[in-house]
Amino acid sequence: MSDDLKPLSPDEGVERFLEHRKPSIRESSYRNAVTRLNHFLEWCRENDVEDLNDLDGRDVADFVAWRRSQVAPITLQKQLSTIRVALRYWADLEAVEQGLAEKVHTPELPDGAESKDVQLPEDRANQVLRELGRYEYASRRHTSLALLWRTGMRTGALRSLDLEDFHPDDNAVELVHRPETGTPLKNGEHGERWVYLGPRWTEVVEEYLAANRPETTDEHRRQPLITTRYGRASGTTLQKDVYRATRPCEYRDCPHDRDPETCEAVGQDDVPSKCPSSRSPHAVRRGAITHHLNREVPPETVSERADVSLETLYRHYDARTEREKMNVRKQHLPEK
Repeated sequence: MSDDLKPLSPDEGVERFLEHRKPSIRESSYRNAVTRLNHFLEWCRENDVEDLNDLDGRDVADFVAWRRSQVAPITLQKQLSTIRVALRYWADLEAVEQGLAEKVHTPELPDGAESKDVQLPEDRANQVLRELGRYEYASRRHTSLALLWRTGMRTGALRSLDLEDFHPDDNAVELVHRPETGTPLKNGEHGERWVYLGPRWTEVVEEYLAANRPETTDEHRRQPLITTRYGRASGTTLQKDVYRATRPCEYRDCPHDRDPETCEAVGQDDVPSKCPSSRSPHAVRRGAITHHLNREVPPETVSERADVSLETLYRHYDARTEREKMNVRKQHLPEK
């Protein structure tokens, strides 16, 4: 605990936060905040937390694990957003350390937990990739989004890649299950596969490796493909990269009439996911799978390529409209 912090009990902290938020949010949102913070107070009582000053990253992780055992992942994701906002407010009151909110890590959602309506559609994906190619060619953001869009792979699969898994002569990457050194694939050894990139995106990866990849190893002395200067890029880093890359205001005017000086999705302490138009890696994956299907790639091929069962693909990832499905089917029907 820092000597610069000022004591504040959890009950008083929640009361102050709710009073601060009530005038600026809808009644339904206020009620949700009350419910979510009551769970936080329950955890504080069970763990003898009497002063918010005492909270650290490990406590935050323990709270997340406690709630995760009680609710569905999509519910947990929504509830933790309220906790982050509260922690930032308490940091302004000098009751918790600055930056503690960023230590609230949301567990990765299972396949299809988001609505099928939330996707990165083909036209937007192409636009974002064009802009990244023009202004940030072969940067980490450009390379990561290109790989996610081209392959439909999960973020965990992207961060699992090592230099040795990139096969430029084959225009492909190889996904390998390595749980003993921190990069398991979601479906274990069944998720191991080679994924074709094509010459265009292979060239982007090669340029990233030649000019923009920080030379580093991870804690297991492996050489990651996608890195930061500290080692292998974390899932949180990749998630933020995708959210930032898909914010319209990166290279164009804001379509939501927000002031960049005050928008919470931009700036030094930005939370890019709070932009209504930004998209998560899950949405990119869903858009990529839908794009493959619209291009008449057989569902069985998409299933193997993206490591998703056909049942899950149709239920959670196929975001095509009924008209788009008809247009694909008619390509295989006789004219008369």
